[in-house]
Amino acid sequence: MRRPLLFLDVDGPLNPWAAQPYGRPEGYTTIVVALQPGRALPVWLNPGHGEALLALDYDLCWATTWMDAANRWIAPVVGLPPLPYVDFGAGLFALRPDGVHWKTEAIVAYAAGRPFAWVDDEQSPADEEYVGRAHPGAALLHHVDPRVGLREEDFTALAGFAAGLRT
Repeated sequence: MRRPLLFLDVDGPLNPWAAQPYGRPEGYTTIVVALQPGRALPVWLNPGHGEALLALDYDLCWATTWMDAANRWIAPVVGLPPLPYVDFGAGLFALRPDGVHWKTEAIVAYAAGRPFAWVDDEQSPADEEYVGRAHPGAALLHHVDPRVGLREEDFTALAGFAAGLRT
């Protein structure tokens, strides 16, 4: 059996952007990313996250607005190799009338029936319903608090889901 996919969002799970008013969380480092000329974006990343993610029984894949830029800016800091990514193309930030997140349909299509977990800070019950209808495989939509990013309990939940697929 192939390992499940783990779709990774950057802003929220890896970059706890909502912690800004409270200060950088312990264990995180700051990088400044210039994605567009004249616009610098501070990003907080935990260098230990890569090792923890690689220890999970998943094939990792970016599912982020950063798309391939995550391999250049994020992966080296957190200790990940270059990863495949979901190309959201024209669907980037496209609002849906049914309340489903703009990433959800593309993630389900990318998974192509393969079991997956998706860590993000923007999922809703509408996404759970969509995945339940449109995806024939097992799926875990795991919400990560964007004030704290990925924590031990998140890794435990992800490991438990993957282990449950083998039984």
